Amino acid sequence: MYMSEGKKIIAENRKARFNYSIDDSIECGIALEGTEVKSVKNGSISFPDSFALIENNEVWLQNFNIAEYSYSSIFNHNPERKKKLLLHKEEIKRLRRKVEEKGYTLIPLDVYLKNGRVKVNLGVCKGKKLYDKRADIKDRDVKRDIAREFKNGLNG
Repeated sequence: MYMSEGKKIIAENRKARFNYSIDDSIECGIALEGTEVKSVKNGSISFPDSFALIENNEVWLQNFNIAEYSYSSIFNHNPERKKKLLLHKEEIKRLRRKVEEKGYTLIPLDVYLKNGRVKVNLGVCKGKKLYDKRADIKDRDVKRDIAREFKNGLNG
């Protein structure tokens, strides 16, 4: 799946978009080891309950699983290790203020290639309440019904 500007989406975190309301997002680089890049380009990643923490003015991605590269030798990477996100100091300070003051969480929303480099779209999110999730489900069902009626109206 391709986006504009030479971006190729590798994976989306749909669960995050359902469970959290996204207030802001920022594009980050990610520090990967050798075989991790090939695994990511193959799409061998899993991050449904992944999140980011700010430690020592660095942003670290937790529970972001990159499967071992199948064609590698014994020098494969550890799929469970935490990954460092690459951001400017000012961006980290801004994220830290939001997370500490207002109770937001940093959640990876997308992983994509941009000009051959792996990028992560990090969202500044707040957890949704149950009634918000119900409203989203209801809206989705209504849109589906409208689309179905529209399609049936066109066909016959």
